[in-house]
Amino acid sequence: MNDEATAPLTGLSDREAARRLHAEGPNELPRDGRRSLARIVLDVVREPMFGLLLAAGLLYLVLGDRGEAAMLLVFACLSVGIAIVQEHRSERVLEALRDLTSPRALVVRDGRRLRIAGREVVRGDLLVLTEGDRVPADARVLEAHELSCDESLLTGESAPVRKRGADAEPAAARPGGDDLPFVYSGTLVVRGRGLACVTATGPRSEIGRIGAALGRITHEPTRLSLQTRQVVRAFGLAGVTLSALAVLLYGLLRDGWMNALLAGIALGMSMLPEEFPLVLSVFMVMGAWRISKARVLTRRAATIETLGAATVLCADKTGTLTQNRMRIAELCMNGEVFRPTPLDDGDLPETFHPLVEYAILASAPDPFDPMERAVHALGGERLAGTEHLHGEWRLEREYALDAGLLAMTQAWRAEDDETYVVAAKGAPEAIVDLCHLDANAGAAALRDAEAMARRGMRVLGVARALHRGAEWPPSQHDFDFEFVGLVGLADPLRPGAAAAVRECRAAGIRVAMITGDYPATARAIAAEAGIDATHTITGDELERMEDFELVARIRECGVFARIMPEQKLRIVEALKANGEVVAMTGDGVNDAPALKAAHIGVAMGLRGTDVAREAADLVLLDDDFGSIVRTVRLGRRIYDNLRKAMGYILAVHVPIAGLALLPLLAGTPLVLAPVHIAFLEMVIDPVCSIVFEAEREERDAMRRPPRAPDAPLFSAALIAWSLLQGALALLLVGAVYAAALRADLDASQVRALAFVALVACNVALILGNRSFDGTLATALLRPNRALWWVLGAAAALLALTLAWAPARALFHFALPPPVGLAGALAAGVVLLAALALAKPLLRARLAA
Repeated sequence: MNDEATAPLTGLSDREAARRLHAEGPNELPRDGRRSLARIVLDVVREPMFGLLLAAGLLYLVLGDRGEAAMLLVFACLSVGIAIVQEHRSERVLEALRDLTSPRALVVRDGRRLRIAGREVVRGDLLVLTEGDRVPADARVLEAHELSCDESLLTGESAPVRKRGADAEPAAARPGGDDLPFVYSGTLVVRGRGLACVTATGPRSEIGRIGAALGRITHEPTRLSLQTRQVVRAFGLAGVTLSALAVLLYGLLRDGWMNALLAGIALGMSMLPEEFPLVLSVFMVMGAWRISKARVLTRRAATIETLGAATVLCADKTGTLTQNRMRIAELCMNGEVFRPTPLDDGDLPETFHPLVEYAILASAPDPFDPMERAVHALGGERLAGTEHLHGEWRLEREYALDAGLLAMTQAWRAEDDETYVVAAKGAPEAIVDLCHLDANAGAAALRDAEAMARRGMRVLGVARALHRGAEWPPSQHDFDFEFVGLVGLADPLRPGAAAAVRECRAAGIRVAMITGDYPATARAIAAEAGIDATHTITGDELERMEDFELVARIRECGVFARIMPEQKLRIVEALKANGEVVAMTGDGVNDAPALKAAHIGVAMGLRGTDVAREAADLVLLDDDFGSIVRTVRLGRRIYDNLRKAMGYILAVHVPIAGLALLPLLAGTPLVLAPVHIAFLEMVIDPVCSIVFEAEREERDAMRRPPRAPDAPLFSAALIAWSLLQGALALLLVGAVYAAALRADLDASQVRALAFVALVACNVALILGNRSFDGTLATALLRPNRALWWVLGAAAALLALTLAWAPARALFHFALPPPVGLAGALAAGVVLLAALALAKPLLRARLAA
C-alpha cells in the first residue's frame, strides 16, 4: 500500500486516522474567501446608484418631506439586503457541496468495522462499499464483487459503470468507463459490494475540484444594471447642472436667493433619477412572480432581463433533455424487432415473452441497478398474469460479471423441481460467445446489436440454459446456453422536449447538447430532440484544442459528447468569448460550474442536486424542458415592457423639467414647487410602472431573433421618440400655461391649469407607450386591469387637489374656470392622438 501504511484487513489505527484528520483536514470543502458583513455593506455603499438614492433621501429630509425621505432610504437599505442575500446564496452552494461529500461511511480501523461521519474519513481509510451506499471519498478499489457505480453525478452518463479490484498501484483515471479500479466521492453504489482504500478527500477529490471551480467563478453584472447605472449618472449630472443654473438665473434676475434655492431644489427634484431603480426593482420582483407562475423559480432577479437576449441554450442530455431513467426501448429476436412505447395497448407479442422472462431471471430479484429495474418494470407491465413471471422461484447460484467475461448468470429452482433454470445477460459479444453460435448466427446477432447501439441504446444479450444435478459448473462457459435475443435500453427523451427545441429555434435560439455520454448515443438523442448533430466535438478532441480553435469550431457545433465537468465550463466560456448570451441547463454536480458561469443557469428542481440548484439563476420546479421556452417568452415580454416604462419616464421628465425651468427664463410666475413634483413622481410615476409591467407581450415576441447582446436599453430611436413625446407634451402644457396668463387669471389659477394639463399629458404618455403598435385602439382598448386603477387614482387625486380647500392650499391652487379646465384636459387628448399618428413611422426602430 506504499505510504498508506494500511494493512488490507485491519485498516488504519484510530491514532493514525486522528493524526491524518488533524494534518489534512476534514473530508469537506473549505470555507475560504468568505466576505464579512461589513465588507459587503461597504461594497454596496460605494455604488453610485446607492449614493444617489441616499442623497435624494437626505434632500427630501431637508425639505421636510419625511415620508418621501423614508421611502428612498428604505430602498437604499434594500440594496444592502439584496447583496447580503446574494452572498448567502453563494455560501449555500458550497454548503450543498459539503453536505454531499459527507455521507455516513463504513470503514475498517484496527480490524473493526465502524460507521463514522463522512467528514471524518481520511486518506488511507478502508471503505466497505455495499449496494445503495454513497461513496464518501475518492478511493482505489481493492476488492470488487459485481461492483457497479452510478457516476452520472460527475460524468452525465446515466448507465452505471463496472468496477474491478487492483492489486498493484494503477495509473490515475478520470470518472466514466467500465472496469476502472476507482470510485469517486458523491457517486452511488448501485450493485454489488467492494473494499476500497481512500486516495483523496475533501477539496482534493473529483467533486472537490468542482467546488474549487465554483469558487473561482464570479457573476458578471448584467447589461441592464450597467446601462441603468449609466443613465442614472447622466440624469444625476444633468439635474445638478440644471439646478445650479436655475439658482443662478433666479438669484441674478429676481434678486431673491432663498426663492432661488427653492426653485433650484424643485428643478433638481424633477431630474432626480429615483424612478429608474424603482421601476427596475418593480419589474424584477413582478417578473420573478410571473415566472414562478410558469413553474420556474428565479434565484437571481437580474437574470430576468438577460432571458430575451439568450442566443444559445446549452442543454445537458441526462436528466434535462432525457428523464434520467432507463427503459426498454427495443427487443430483438431473430431479426424481428419490437419497440414498446407508453402509447401502445400494453400487449407484448408472444414471440418476445421468453426474452423478457429470461432477462428478468438474469437480473437481481430486488434490483438497484437502473437497467435491471427497467427490465423488471417492462415485465411487470407486459407479463402480468402470465406464466412467465416466477416470483416463487428461489435463486440458487450466481456467476458474477468480470473483466474477462462481460456477462452474469443466475440459476433458479422451482419448488420441488430438480431442474434448474439458468439465465444469463451481458454484452452481446459475451453472450454470443457463451452460446457458441456459429459464424453466421453470431455475426447476425452482433450486426443487430451494433445497429441498436447506433440508435443510442445500451444493448444486452440474453441467453438461457437448463441444469440438472447437485454439482455446479466452475464457469459460465460450461452451461449449454441457447441464445434468446437482444434487449436495448435507453434513457427516454422528456415529453415536450422536441417541441421546446423547435420553439427555441423559431425564436432564433441555438440549442446545443452537452453530455458525458458516447457520441453515437448523443447524436441519436439529439436527432430525436431536433438538435442539429451535424457537427460533434468529443471531450478528447476538445482537450487537444487551443482556445482560439474551440472558439472557431463552436459556432456550428450542436453536440458535445464524452465531456468532463471542467470541459463544460470551458465550452460555456468559449461561447461567451464568441459574443453569445449563454443559457445552460443541468441537474448534476458536474453541471454546477457551467451553470454559474453561464449568463443564465437553469437547474432542474425535482431531479437536480442541491449544488446545481444553488449555482443556478433559475430552477425549473417541474423539470419540464418546455418551461424554458415559456420563461424566455416572459423574459422578452418583461424586457419590452421595461423599455416602454423607461421610455415613458424619460419622456415625462421633459415637460416636468421644462415647466420648472421656463418660468425662470420668462420671468413669469413659478408653476412647480417641490410638493407638485412629489405628487407627480411619487403617485403617478411609480404606479405607472405596474401598468407597464402588466402589459401583454408584443405579437412578434417569439418570432423575432434575440436582441443584440450589446443592444442598449436606451437605443437612439427610443431616446429620440421619448424626447419627441416629451417636447410635444411640453408644447401643449406650455400653450395652456400661456393661454391662462393671457386670460389674466390669478397666479394660483394659472398654476392649477398648467398642473392639470401636465397630469393630462402624463396620462396620455402612459397610454401612448403601452405598445410599440401605433393604433389608438391598442392604447385605449388593450386589456390591462392595472391601467384603470392608475387612471382612476390619478383622476381622484387630481379632483381632490382642486375640489378640497385644504388640498388647494397645500398645492397653492385656486379653482380655475370650467372652460380653462376643459382646455387643460384636452391637451392630453391632443397629445394621445398625435402620438398615435406619429408612432407607425418609428415602430420598426422602437421594437428593435
